[in-house]
Amino acid sequence: MQTTEVTQAQWLDAGFTNPSQKNNGDNNYPVETINWWEALHYANWLSGQNGLTACYVMTNCNGNAVGAGKECDTAVTYQNDSGAVSTPYLCEGYRLPMESEWGYAARAGTTTAYSFGTSIDGDYAWYSGNSGSTKHTVAGKTANPWGLYDMHGNVWEWVNDWYATYPGPTTDLTGGGSGSSRVIRGGSWHFDAQYLRSAYRNSYSPGDRGSYFGFRLLLRTP
Repeated sequence: MQTTEVTQAQWLDAGFTNPSQKNNGDNNYPVETINWWEALHYANWLSGQNGLTACYVMTNCNGNAVGAGKECDTAVTYQNDSGAVSTPYLCEGYRLPMESEWGYAARAGTTTAYSFGTSIDGDYAWYSGNSGSTKHTVAGKTANPWGLYDMHGNVWEWVNDWYATYPGPTTDLTGGGSGSSRVIRGGSWHFDAQYLRSAYRNSYSPGDRGSYFGFRLLLRTP
């Protein structure tokens, strides 16, 4: 998993339109105001840059630039170098984490509300209580026990799954095959501490472009 949220510098390397509402001339701010579809386009671009088969196959996309409201069909299929696969777990290229993967990484072996303890700690997270009502450069706070920055706060992070109600106690939730909204995790600079908990789940339409929506990617190891 990427140690930080995707930055505006990384996004601009792809040649995409930068919709972000904050950087003050510093492209190490997370890219934001990104919808779910646009995160997938970036993942596919990054796969290509690294000689990997793109994970996502999207159809019937609109003519908008990536970063300016690019949207596609609700149907997404997955592939690796052997062709179509039934699940993103089998993709060779970069992709959004599944919700269970994101939660596992956010907890980083802990069982408390946050990876750093039972209550909010401003040394680890940007949230409404310390952000000054704005996002901040990535890795500006202490990393979690596994070296991942901003898993709590700064910007919400899109994950791969359709939103669905938990079927009961589970450690490996995988979203359904369809739905109307995608899961987003981690809280943001704009939200109170309760929304930054490792277990907190939120959801938005995949075309939504909130000014506090970002993402990070992962790559399956052999």
